[in-house]
Amino acid sequence: MDNSSCSSTSWVDNEVNVSSFSDKRLGLRLRKLLGQLSNAIGDPLPMACQDWANTKAAYRFLSNEAVGESEILAGHFQSTQDRVAAVDGFILVLQDTTEFTYKRSKPEKIGVIGLTPVGRDLHGRIERRAICGLLMHGSLVITTDGLPLGLSAVKFWSRSKFKGTNALKRHINPTRIPIEEKESYRWLENMRQSTDLLGTPERLVHIGDRENDIYEFFCAAEAIGTKFLVRTCVNRLSGNTKHTIAEEMADSKVQGIHHVTIGANVEDVAELELKYKQITVLPPIGKQKKYPSQLLTVIHAKERKKPTGRPQIEWKLITNLTINSLEDAIEKLDWYAQRWKIETFHKILKSGCRAEAVKLRTADRLVNLIAIFCILGWRIFWLTMINRAAPTAPPQIALTTVEIQTLDKLRPDKVANSQKLLSNYILKIARLGGYLARAQDPPPGNIVIWRGWTRLNDIVWGTMIGK
Repeated sequence: MDNSSCSSTSWVDNEVNVSSFSDKRLGLRLRKLLGQLSNAIGDPLPMACQDWANTKAAYRFLSNEAVGESEILAGHFQSTQDRVAAVDGFILVLQDTTEFTYKRSKPEKIGVIGLTPVGRDLHGRIERRAICGLLMHGSLVITTDGLPLGLSAVKFWSRSKFKGTNALKRHINPTRIPIEEKESYRWLENMRQSTDLLGTPERLVHIGDRENDIYEFFCAAEAIGTKFLVRTCVNRLSGNTKHTIAEEMADSKVQGIHHVTIGANVEDVAELELKYKQITVLPPIGKQKKYPSQLLTVIHAKERKKPTGRPQIEWKLITNLTINSLEDAIEKLDWYAQRWKIETFHKILKSGCRAEAVKLRTADRLVNLIAIFCILGWRIFWLTMINRAAPTAPPQIALTTVEIQTLDKLRPDKVANSQKLLSNYILKIARLGGYLARAQDPPPGNIVIWRGWTRLNDIVWGTMIGK
């Protein structure tokens, strides 16, 4: 019996588009492989596939020239579009980049993402070693409440493709280099791909950190009619070019106070002074003939007193969203705080799926496997967050009948004929993963969910073999 057929079949079918492949058999193999990996999160491929025939088929799939991340993720992108269409209101599209590093005897088959110091030579000069690996820039789509709906764009590369840009920077000002020749062009590409996929650009809010503070990005968003919320680090010229954004904001009065709880410590509350102002922002001097000025809103949030034991909070955000009140500004701060969700997603890929422990030797194979991990990582993240977003929903939206019946037998409800709620079953899965469910404990997180999910699938598989 194949363990990929025992559970998770319904959700796997929704995330795989067999027709996106030139050969239907490749789509069927992806569906089977995703099910196998879902039942063995974090395990090596041979462990997930169980025998040499399935393992060999997985290796052949990953190395097939007709297979790429676009074909693998096509079904998931379509499902993301469907989930977005079913939700009302604004949608947040979080962008960020992460690195996957590896140790290989032939690193040139994967690529170089940077240099790291390893010591000093006999003359005291710093010696550096090339870091072998890949970079991934993804766009994670979430609701304003933090429920991950899926990925809308993913790009992989190694920095060797952009080595000419660094050489060019030695001769001219970096701001004069066309954005299309820079590595940061990925921010614009992902925004356009996400907007084309999801539609209704006016309700999409593209959120990025300080690396996303790119004037061309602001202009591109305006051109396609979508919204953005970016943490800024560049003190741009404003108004009549005689002053900067920082100078304008320094002269602005504090609009109000906002209290924020830091982490899980309810006693650590930061008191933030909020300023917001609509400002005419000018492009860099070298690009003023190419790009127009933008009427944008700048939000500054700074902690009143410098705390002990942690850095002082100071956020500087820039957006083309309309802000007419203090409540609007606080709402945008809360939206930007959701950006941490994509960092959590990257942690699931590395710690849960163990993407950096994979032994594949070429970049193409690694990219294909990480693309599969992206679907699996989203699923784990969604299970964690749906418990918080819709705890009273029926368990059938996340679990199969066999999984529900197995959990009922493993952990019977204390109250007879108790209501069948999704939150109860997610709690049962988390307890299989080591969650203690004490009264003071926070809701179960991703780690206990993926541990419990793997254990549940093992039990389901054993139960079906027993039958």
